[in-house]
Amino acid sequence: MIHSMTAFARESTATDQGDLTVELRSVNHRYLDCTFKLPDALRPLEQRLRELAGKAMARGKLDCLIRLQVHPSHVGELQVNSEQLDKLLAAAALVTARLPGVRQPSALDILQFPGICGADDHSEDDLQASAEALFRKTIENLVANRRREGEKLATLVLDRLQQVEAAVTATRQVLPVLMQQQRDRIIARIGELDIEVDQSRLEQELVHLAQKADVDEELDRLEAHIGEVRHILEKGGPCGRRLDFLMQELNREANTLSSKSTATSTTQSAVELKVLIEQMREQIQNIE
Repeated sequence: MIHSMTAFARESTATDQGDLTVELRSVNHRYLDCTFKLPDALRPLEQRLRELAGKAMARGKLDCLIRLQVHPSHVGELQVNSEQLDKLLAAAALVTARLPGVRQPSALDILQFPGICGADDHSEDDLQASAEALFRKTIENLVANRRREGEKLATLVLDRLQQVEAAVTATRQVLPVLMQQQRDRIIARIGELDIEVDQSRLEQELVHLAQKADVDEELDRLEAHIGEVRHILEKGGPCGRRLDFLMQELNREANTLSSKSTATSTTQSAVELKVLIEQMREQIQNIE
C-alpha cells in the first residue's frame, strides 16, 4: 500500500487520574522526525513512544501532544519524601541563620519544592500504561488515515502517468512523418535556390540531421521510467524517494525531447510532458 505522510488522529480516554488525550499530526519530511509534548508524569514514556512511532512509520515529521486534564476527585494520594524534607528544612535553617531578615518559607512553598511531594508511584505506572495503550490506538488510526490519503495520491499519479504515456505514444507515431517532412523541406529549399549540389554529400547531411533530431532513445527511456513508476506503485511500501528520483529522470528526458524538437507539435508535446511530470512530482512529495 502507498502511504501519505500527511495525516491527523486524535483519541481520548478517561483514567483514574483524569481525561487523557493523544493528538498526532504528521507532514512530509525527508526522514522520520518525532516531537513529543508530554505531561511531567509521562516523560519516562517518551523513548517507548518514539520506538512505537518508528515501527509504524518510515518517513514524516510527527508531532505528538498528550494532555492530561486532572479532575479534583481523581487526584491520587500525595506522598511526602521525609528524607528530602529534612534536608530542605536543614538548608532553610542554615540560610535563615545567616540571613535573619529573609522570609520564612511557607508550608506550600516547601511542598512545591522539587522532590518533596509526589503522587503515588503506582498511580503513575497506571497512567503511563493507559497513555501507551491510547498512543498505540491513535497511531493505528494515523497510519490508516495515511494509507487512505496515499491511495488517493497514487490514483492521481497514475492518472497523470497515463497521460504521459499517451503523449509519448503519440510522439513516437508522428515521428516518422516529421522526419520525412524535414527532409522534404530541405530538398525543396535547395530546389528553390536552383543550385547544383553533390547528391552524396546531401544524403550525408540529411542523415546527420536525422540523427540529431532522432529521439527514439529518449522515448524508450521515457517508456522504461513509466513502467518503473507503475511497478513501484503496485509494489507499495515506503517509495517516495524512489518515485521522486524517477520524476527527475522523466523530466530530464522531456527536456532532451524539447531540445531536439524540429516541429511545433513535438515542442508542445514536450512542454505538456513537463507539466504532467511536475504535477506528479508535487503529489509524490507527500508519499512516504
